[in-house]
Amino acid sequence: MTSSSSTPKPDPISARTAARVAAVQALYQMDLAGTDLNDVIAEFLGIRFEDKAAEETIDGADRIFFADVLRSVLRRQREIDPLVDEQLAIGWRLVRVDAILRAVLRGGVAELLDREDVPARVVINEYVNVARFFFSEDEPRVVNGVLDKIARKLRYREFETKRASE
Repeated sequence: MTSSSSTPKPDPISARTAARVAAVQALYQMDLAGTDLNDVIAEFLGIRFEDKAAEETIDGADRIFFADVLRSVLRRQREIDPLVDEQLAIGWRLVRVDAILRAVLRGGVAELLDREDVPARVVINEYVNVARFFFSEDEPRVVNGVLDKIARKLRYREFETKRASE
């Protein structure tokens, strides 16, 4: 019996998905440890994306996309947090949400704001999948609901029904 038949290999993830997972990890680190943006980018580019002996190596991540997401979150955080707060249940604020979930939501909203080259539905789907890397309960559904509502406000044209002429 071969080892491949007894142990299924996980599906490979795209370079951008890996970058999003890494961005969430970096945002979490920045949030909890107060790590500087440039320091966390340097750490990920120099160690987590390169050092195969490191425990948390992230293979195949799109490095430029990773850094773009981080910079976008930091540049637009004063816009992002109120957008998320508006979508959370009454009495909940983003600061009360789990730090990883907060990082997932911030990354998703940053892409909705700054990456019009990525369709809104793709952004939502990607961050729901990223949430599944970290959570197995309700959090991916929360990500889906919050990002969907924000996307429909920010990119409403992408959600309009097809015109009769099409």
